[in-house]
Parts: sequence; structure tokens; C-alpha cells
Amino acid sequence: MNLRSRSCNAQPRRPMSPRADAVRNRTKILDAAREQITLHGPDAGMDEIAAAAGVAVGTLYRHFPNKTDLVSAVLTEHLDRVADDIEAARERTAGGAKAMDEILGLVERVLEASATDHAVKAAARLLGAYPTDELVEDRTGTALAELIQAAQADGELHDDVTVQDFYLLINTAPTDQPPAVRSRWLTLVLPGLTTRGR
Repeated sequence: MNLRSRSCNAQPRRPMSPRADAVRNRTKILDAAREQITLHGPDAGMDEIAAAAGVAVGTLYRHFPNKTDLVSAVLTEHLDRVADDIEAARERTAGGAKAMDEILGLVERVLEASATDHAVKAAARLLGAYPTDELVEDRTGTALAELIQAAQADGELHDDVTVQDFYLLINTAPTDQPPAVRSRWLTLVLPGLTTRGR
């Protein structure tokens, strides 16, 4: 086959649809925002975030009119990943895994993720940006409640432990401390929730 016939048979490359391009840009902006806020905290500028994302500043502002909206979106994305993790743990428990093992693994993973995103959370507190996605909150609360009930039915979690207790555990964790300190903190506080000894 010669080059002429090959080029005639080649399929033309379709341009990306405006919607697909917008989704791609939003993803790039969120990734860049998470990285820049982790590096620079609340002082990360919108211009710097746009440059890191490889988009024009105007494109960033079309997606997120201000930094508060952008930080809130980053946090909502983080919580969505947490909800996915909790739901996966619930499914494994339904498939025969021990609920308490799933809960302990979940707490450790959420702690590490929270430590990684500590700067993002600090920026959110300063900017007043808090996720308001009720669907994510409902997903998280429902799946975690089922895990707690399963662990209580197994006799491995105190009967008075609630979903709010786990939120309190995560929100008061020393996420700004080194991994060894976070691990020691878990060793000390978990017996207050579980019926297992240290």
C-alpha cells in the first residue's frame, strides 16, 4: 500500500467536544489547585493555579468565580473519594470481611489522606469554604452507619459508638504530626471505641 492510499483511508481525527474540553479543564484546575494549596497554603494565587493547570486565568474563573469556590470544590472532591472508600469497605463486609478490620483500615486511610490534604483544609478554614454536597454526606453517613452496626453486632465495637464519634475522631486527629505520632495517637484512642485490648 502506498502512502497516497493509506492517507485516503485514514480516519480524520474528531475535535474534542466543548463539554469534554470543559471537563478536562476542570479536572486539570482541581489537580493544580490541590497541589498549589498543599505547597503554598491559603496564599496560593489564582494566577499561579491557572499556570500550573496549563489554562488561561479566564478559563479558571469561568469554572470557579473565586478562590473560595475553588477550595470548596477541592474539598468536596476529597470527601467524595472518602465516601467511595467507605462504601467499598461496606461491600467487603457484606461479602464476609470483618467489619472491625474494615473500620480500622478505613480510619488509618482517612487519617493519612487528611494529613496529605492538611494545607487544603487550613485554606478552607481561612476562606470559609466548606463543602455543601448533601449527597456525599448522605453516602458517607449511611455506609459508615452500616459498618458500625456490623461491628457492634460482632461485639467488637462499643454499643454507644455513633457515626458522629468517628467524625470527631478524624476531626481531632493530629494530622499535622509525623506518621509515627499519628500511629501512636490511634493506638491510644481506639480502645475508647473498640472492645479490643491494646
